[in-house]
Amino acid sequence: MLEFFISPAHAQDAAAGGGIAQIVMLVGFVAIFYFLLWRPQSKRAKQHKQLISNLEKGDEIVIGGGLVGRVTKVGDEFLSMEVADGTEVNVQKNAVAAVLPKGTIKSI
Repeated sequence: MLEFFISPAHAQDAAAGGGIAQIVMLVGFVAIFYFLLWRPQSKRAKQHKQLISNLEKGDEIVIGGGLVGRVTKVGDEFLSMEVADGTEVNVQKNAVAAVLPKGTIKSI
């Protein structure tokens, strides 16, 4: 019944040329995936790694949970952060979301 609407010659031509179109579409999807997802995420990861490696004693930071404090000691994997006078918290370096400008804690 469908043979009435689609001639066999046209169906064969579409199948022969469809391989190139599928390859072009696949390359297009890979390019879109690279430029919209993978590349920006790798840039953010590189920036975060640089931020963590540049942490020093006295830096004012905010961690992922929103806790703000001043760095008192920096280790390989962890750092100590003073959140109030005499109150220190140990956190993983990866938890640091941002380094704040000096004096931010006093203005809060």
